Formats: sequence, structure tokens, C-alpha cells
Amino acid sequence: MWALVLLPAVTGAGLGLVSLSGPAVRDDQPEDERPPAGQRWAPVVTVAVLGAECVLAGVAAAGRPRVSAAFLPFARFGLAVDGLAALILPAVVGIALLVMVFAAADVREARARFCALMLVFVAAVVMTVTATTLPTLLLAWEVMGAASFALIGFAWWQEHRVKAGVTAFVTTRLGDLGLYVAAGAAVAGGAGLDLGDLAAASSGWRHMVAAGILLAALGKAAQLPFSFWLSRAMVGPSPVSALLHSAAMVAMGGYLLLRVQPLLAVTGWAATTAAWCGAATAVLLGVVAVAQRDLKQLLAASTAAQLGFVVLGAGVGAVAGGAAQLVAHAAVKSLLFLAAGAWLSALGTKQLPALQGVARRWPVVGVCAGVAALALGGVVPLSLWATKDEVLAAALATSGWLYATGLLAAVLSAGYAGKVLVLVWRSATRDATDPEDTDPDATGPEAGFDTEQPGTRRIGWLETLPLIVLAVPAALLGVLALPPVRSGVDRLLGQPPAPAPGPVELLVSAVLAVVTVLGVVLLTTRGSGVPEPGWARNWLGLHRLALAGVVDPTDRLARVLARADDKVLARGVERVAALALQTATLLQRVDVDVLDAGVVRVAAGVRRLAGLARRPQTGLLHHYYIQAVAVLAAGAVLLVLVG
Repeated sequence: MWALVLLPAVTGAGLGLVSLSGPAVRDDQPEDERPPAGQRWAPVVTVAVLGAECVLAGVAAAGRPRVSAAFLPFARFGLAVDGLAALILPAVVGIALLVMVFAAADVREARARFCALMLVFVAAVVMTVTATTLPTLLLAWEVMGAASFALIGFAWWQEHRVKAGVTAFVTTRLGDLGLYVAAGAAVAGGAGLDLGDLAAASSGWRHMVAAGILLAALGKAAQLPFSFWLSRAMVGPSPVSALLHSAAMVAMGGYLLLRVQPLLAVTGWAATTAAWCGAATAVLLGVVAVAQRDLKQLLAASTAAQLGFVVLGAGVGAVAGGAAQLVAHAAVKSLLFLAAGAWLSALGTKQLPALQGVARRWPVVGVCAGVAALALGGVVPLSLWATKDEVLAAALATSGWLYATGLLAAVLSAGYAGKVLVLVWRSATRDATDPEDTDPDATGPEAGFDTEQPGTRRIGWLETLPLIVLAVPAALLGVLALPPVRSGVDRLLGQPPAPAPGPVELLVSAVLAVVTVLGVVLLTTRGSGVPEPGWARNWLGLHRLALAGVVDPTDRLARVLARADDKVLARGVERVAALALQTATLLQRVDVDVLDAGVVRVAAGVRRLAGLARRPQTGLLHHYYIQAVAVLAAGAVLLVLVG
């Protein structure tokens, strides 16, 4: 258990130190300009560490370890692998491993720093999954947020990337404050800080605990009204998007709600709020995804929408269905993000119109992405078809309106998934096959390429292998929501059997998904394409509202505080230091001119007295007799005077 957290954390810290040993340069530079060996070997070390993490995660899932250590006077630092963590943990570290294999070929600059940040991030996610107390969760939550900020703004020399990282960080931090509120309310309510005991808080405080956790989870999971930060986060490297926004940070918001589902249920309103927030996000962000022409923006919006089903599952009590949706979505979305990253590196663009026919050019990547897109659309029998239906079955048992909203979100999933599938497989209107043409202003075969970065015109085996591996779980993980595996998942999670989708519900969702995808194909073939609502293309205008209401005010406040720090606190410290220096100088003068001089004078006086005292010591006997007579005479006089 300790090794699961410490191995990536310590290795990441070590690689962070290595990253300071030399400049960040490209591999295609001359040998004498390349970074130190530690920089070049950082991806190999990282892949090896994550491979060991996969083994440890498997052992932990089977052995269910639990550790605890002194941390705070009223709470311990606790980690444990229970049934829910046993299901999620292998998925997180497995996807992290595959993403880093891809990154070994895709990331060419500052490799040691990138690997260090990714390992620290993975350690924080592992701690989040296994945390048993709120202080442990808070520590992991903070490190995870800080690492994500550094990864989104990885290319720190490009201002727009740093600003995007700041937007994501400030927005999620706003939600993160809820965890602190929840911790304080849990202590005040007498429940303590163990995650399993939060529902035992006194009734008034229990609602505040639930509200705080709900706020933090919705912020991390990019649910409404926080969804816009996920759009900004897409400026990060493709491997970052593939990990952070599929199996890690964004997924942790939904995971936290699944973890504290008993608390949501006991408050009543919190469960209903989570369910409707998830359903509304699934629908509205589904529309946003349909409206996108940038592939990574489409995938980002669909991430928020698909995690809406997880949040919906937590709200209606479908913990097993939500967990299955979380795991299956992680595999599907990480594959699609990696495919988008591979095409971006090869062709220098992620704009869907420019990517027409890209799947035909690299058919292995295209087939893998096609499997993931069909799974994302809920096409039978692929993974997200069954997992969505298990969540929708629990929603139907709760509210018919909630079920209808979720079903509409599923149709939208098929719409944006079909849009991706059709465009990447559709025959290109221009022949994009010339590997020598790299002109971003080209109007011929390479039109639309190299608009965002120079393309390499190749996709290597290191980039292709993770996609092939991920295609298998993307296709098959739906078995987690189907008998007989479904009952085993319930037992693993310790959950009572939830409402299961009947044949009618399964058939309805399957038919809707297939009809929607075929409709997208038909519209595209006729040339009209999928309707792209203009009002949704800019993420519902949430970004402008967030900038005006959260990010910009926070930035202005930070600048004001920085100026106050410079002009008040820093100057105060400088003045105190100057006063202290003047006082020290004065005291030094007093010490030298008074104290030291006084000591010297006393010493001189004592020396003179000692000289006088030595004068009678002549060694002559008659001198001593005279002295004795003088003393006796003085004594006699004294006696006469006293008497």
C-alpha cells in the first residue's frame, strides 16, 4: 500500500531534480546539444515504474491492504483498497502506463520534467482512490490539482497555455474549498473525518458536509456550472489530456460521489441534486460536443457529458453502474485522446474538417479510434452501451423525467461519436498523402495541415501500440454491467442489487444509438452534415462568465495582494530589518565604547592594584617584620578607637 503511493512520488521527485540538470532541447538536435542521459532515459524509467505500479495495483486489488499512520490529533493518515478502489485502481495505473508509452514518442521537450509531473500526478490519484480519511483526501486532492496545473501549462513559455492552466486551477480550486467546509462540518457534527462515517454527522452538519463534497466533486468532474475549464485544459500535451481527462483528475470527481453515496442518500436533496446535475451536464455538454469542429474540444465536452452519467449514477444509487461507466469511459476516452494526439503530431492539426480520411491513411489507428467512437456512441454490444443502460435503469426507477433526460443524453452521445467516426473515415476531398509538403499555407494536398504545429507525417509503433491495447477494454468492458459479471461487481462493491435494465430498455437504447449514427452518416453523405448549434459552440458562454465572475476577479485580487505584499509587508520587513541593523550598530558602539572600555579600565585598575600588592613581597625578612609591626599597630589603634 505504501509502495503504491511512494514509488511514483519518490521517482517523480528524483526526475524533477534531474530536469534541473540541463536545458530542455529536442531529440533531433546534434549529439553535443542533447540533454543529459537522465533526460533521455526519463521515459524509460517512468514506464518501468508504472509497470511496477500495475503489478502492485493487481496485488492490492486481490489482497485489499489497509494502512494507517499518525497525521493529525483528530484524524489519521489512512489508505485502503476496498471493493470500489479494487475496481478503479488497476484502470487508473494501467491507462497511465499506456499513456506514458505513447508519450515516450510524442513528448520531445523537457522529458524529465514531464515524466516527473506525470508520476507525481499518478501518485496523487492513487492516494485519492485509496484515501480513507478527509485529511488524506485533501492532501491528495491538493497535489493532484497542483500537478494538473503544471501539466496543462507544461509549455510555460507560451502564455496562452499558462493562462489556460490558471483558469483550470482557479476554477477547480473554487470547488475544492468545499472539501475544507466538509471537513470542518464533519468534525463539528461529531462524525470525525473517516470517509465512511460522514453520514453519521448530526443532521444539520450532515447537510453542510454533503454540500461541500458535492461542490468539490462537481468542480473536479467538470459538471455544470464548472464545465468550461475542461475546454481550456485542452491546450496541454495530448498525453496529459488522455490521462487527466479520462481516468484521472476529472474522473476523480465522479469517483468521490460514488465513494460517499451513502451520505448523498441520507441527505436526500444531495442525491437529487447530483442526479439532475449529472443529467443536465450529459445533455447540454452533449450539445456542446456536437457543435465542435476541433476534435480535442469535442472529446473534452463529451468527457463532461459522459461523466454526467457517473454523477447521475451516484445520485440514483447505481454505484456499480456508475463505477462500470467510469472504468469503461476511461478506456474509451483515453484511446480517443491518444488517437487525436497521434493525428495532431502527424498532421499538425486537430480540426475535424482537415482530418477527413485520416483513418484511411493510418488504418490501424483508424480502426482503434472507430471502435472507441462506436463505444462512446453506445452502439451495441460495445462497452458504454451496457454501462449507460445500467445507470439509466436506476434513473428510471427514481424518475421518469430523469430517465428521459438520460436517454436524450445517450442519443447525443451517438450523435457526436458518429460525427467523429464519419469524418475520420470519410474519403478526403483532397489527397493528403504527400509526406514532403509541410507548408501550413498550402492549398493543395496538404491544405489544413500544420496549422497548429509542424506535422511529422508519421505515426510510430510506440504511438500505435497503446491504442491497440486500449481498444480491447474499450470494446469489452461493458460486461461489467451485464449478467453474470454484474452480480459479481455488486458483491465486490458490497452493494445491494440495483435495478437492472430490461430487454425493452436495452433494445430502445441500442436502436436509438444505431439510428442516430446512421442518421449522421446519411446527413454527412448528403453534404449537409450534423447541425452545429452556434449557441453551444463556445461552451454555452460559460467561459466568459467564469472569466468575468471567477478567474479575472481572482487574478485582480492576487495582483492587489501582491502589490500589498511588495509595498506594505515587504517594505515593512525591510524597514524592520533596517531598524534592527541600526539598533545592532548602536549596540555595537555601546559595547565597544562603554562596556569593552569599562572592562579594559577595570582590568587596568586591578592590574595596578595587583602591582601595589606585589610590592611588599620583597623576600627580605626585616621588611616582613616592619609590615607585621605596622599591622599590629593599626590593630591596636583600631581597638582603642572601638573601645
